[in-house]
Amino acid sequence: MAAWLVWLIIAGALAAGETVTNTFVLLMVAGGAGGGAVAAALSAPVVLQVVVFLAVTAGLVWLVRPIAIRHLHPGPAAITGSDALVGREAVVLAEVGRDAGGRVRLNGGEWSARARDPGQLLPPGTRVSVVAIEGATAVVWKDPFD
Repeated sequence: MAAWLVWLIIAGALAAGETVTNTFVLLMVAGGAGGGAVAAALSAPVVLQVVVFLAVTAGLVWLVRPIAIRHLHPGPAAITGSDALVGREAVVLAEVGRDAGGRVRLNGGEWSARARDPGQLLPPGTRVSVVAIEGATAVVWKDPFD
């Protein structure tokens, strides 16, 4: 059997094994075996084939694998829109209660607001925390122990 075919069979087996591990290591080693197959197809001696295999594998593992992993496993998604306002501090502009149509200054804009706690009445000037956004209304809460 031709040496290049042996290298290709090894590369195929390693690539197939990658489907089980999902670590990209076996895929990079399969790429190295592909390099060995090219060297064998060019009638290189076995020692040179192994050197090419090792060099290509090392290059793929240390250079390509980190980039591939970074692209397939991005960091946490950015919180945008009204979801980004939850947890922020707001200042009461017009009295806010459970059912009262109060107003708060939140992130530079004026929002309609209601209190999360039914018993809370928040006078103007009070600093509150936004616990939720429901439509165009900020649901706010003032810690009674602050």
